[in-house]
Amino acid sequence: MKPAERALSRAALAAHPVSLDELNARAELLARYDNSYLVPVEIFEDFAALLTDPRRPCGAFHALSIGGRRSFGYHSTYYDTPALGTYHDHRQGRRLRYRVRERVYQDSGERQFEIKLKTGRGETVKHRQRMSGDDHALDDARRGFLAGVLRGSYGIDAPAGLTPSLVTDYRRATFVADGQRVTCDAALVVRDVATGRTAAADGGLVLVETKTRGRLTEADRVLHRYGLRAAEFTKYCGGFAAVRPDLGVNRWARAVRTVFPRAGR
Repeated sequence: MKPAERALSRAALAAHPVSLDELNARAELLARYDNSYLVPVEIFEDFAALLTDPRRPCGAFHALSIGGRRSFGYHSTYYDTPALGTYHDHRQGRRLRYRVRERVYQDSGERQFEIKLKTGRGETVKHRQRMSGDDHALDDARRGFLAGVLRGSYGIDAPAGLTPSLVTDYRRATFVADGQRVTCDAALVVRDVATGRTAAADGGLVLVETKTRGRLTEADRVLHRYGLRAAEFTKYCGGFAAVRPDLGVNRWARAVRTVFPRAGR
């Protein structure tokens, strides 16, 4: 187990547990503002201890617990056009941009088809549809769902020719307070479906995302006090930049080198 994964598990086990239903009641946040941070494990340990301290004046953050587990395996398959249109829309900072993926919660087997939109104000809006049985992410039902979301939200047609483009695997622990959610990921591995190339994240780094309806959360302010600032990094775009640097990295270059220090070697 890598240091970041071990720190993740310890932090979640030390916190007061909260059920999935309670977490969604307090901070489901399908429409929210996100900030991503690349947190060295030594800072993460202090950061998590501060957030989950029961003596906190504003109340402690609690850790998601399902069936006694506090950290969970996530497996996501992203879909893109043959020309990687959604990747390049994000790279170029297009106003109407989105990502399409199937997410599998490995500990439970639950599957979700998800569309993540980015609004002109920088807000992330997630639309999702539960999958079951023999459902496939590119079947007629999912294509119809995607078409409806893009037409209703952006007034555009769904792209043709979507195929699997990038696969990600990682471990996640989630901490929640009223109106705030903090997801903490470790042991990220990405794989380019077309080439088979893989890249593994630095084992001493925790990927922390803060999510809220406002701009800055209590967790953001704590991380700022450690001298950390939000990074230009997402698992899809950063992962692709690591395994396919020929695609163009631009403003993500520094974050990609930090997360995947061995990717170019």
